[in-house]
Amino acid sequence: MKVDVIDLNGNVVKQIELPPIFSEKVREDLIRRDFLAIMSKKRQPYGTDVFAGLRTSAHYHGKRRYRWTMMNREMARLPRLHGDIPIQQLWRARRVPQARGGRRAHPPKVEKIWEEKINKKERRRAVRSAIAATIIKEFVEKRGHKIEDLKVFPIVVSDDLQKISKTKELRSFLEKIGLKKELERIKKKKVRAGKGKMRGRRYRRKVGPLIVVSKDEGVSKACKNLGLDWVLVKDLSTEHLAPGGVPGRLTIWTESALEYLKKKR
Repeated sequence: MKVDVIDLNGNVVKQIELPPIFSEKVREDLIRRDFLAIMSKKRQPYGTDVFAGLRTSAHYHGKRRYRWTMMNREMARLPRLHGDIPIQQLWRARRVPQARGGRRAHPPKVEKIWEEKINKKERRRAVRSAIAATIIKEFVEKRGHKIEDLKVFPIVVSDDLQKISKTKELRSFLEKIGLKKELERIKKKKVRAGKGKMRGRRYRRKVGPLIVVSKDEGVSKACKNLGLDWVLVKDLSTEHLAPGGVPGRLTIWTESALEYLKKKR
């Protein structure tokens, strides 16, 4: 399959052959599985204090023939407070899960293994599937990208794109090729519902286009304030190509990045 290569003015300069990797069958199930495996490695273990609910002087009074026994007193034989304490707390149950202020029966433990595993061949096929989905219009539109005004699809640009270091130059290029509505879409942000507002993730934004380059010659600086992401072609993963495990992210390829895929993939 041949595709057009455009320059920074949006004009077609030549045609090139797409690497065979773009003809891979899209496996949405594998992409989702690989994405979840990547996310599981970033999860931080958490658990309760091992002494939570156990810091108490309550002790068991259920023995027979004992001065403070609970036998024949119509009381459940549980660890209870007793001794030099306020009368309001005398004989209150503690420590056991069913008691007020007691330990939890099955608390979360830090030794729990959160990491999900995936076979190496499945992971590689998932990445190939995610790459192939970037040139299928149905997948890209399904993700919500505004591509109705695009002049050329898929978007393959000459290597001059890697040298853009100013945001206004990159914005000008994207508007020339018909991504003005897409830039407006990713500019909006909404306040997150729930407690996440207090935990460093107050706002939510749409996922914008991804720029894939073979070498960073300044384009990383230009992407910062536009809501765009960039990645080196050698570091591609489903996390970049299918955020949320959903394939079809709008991707801008440089010519040298496609040449790399011809050799390596």
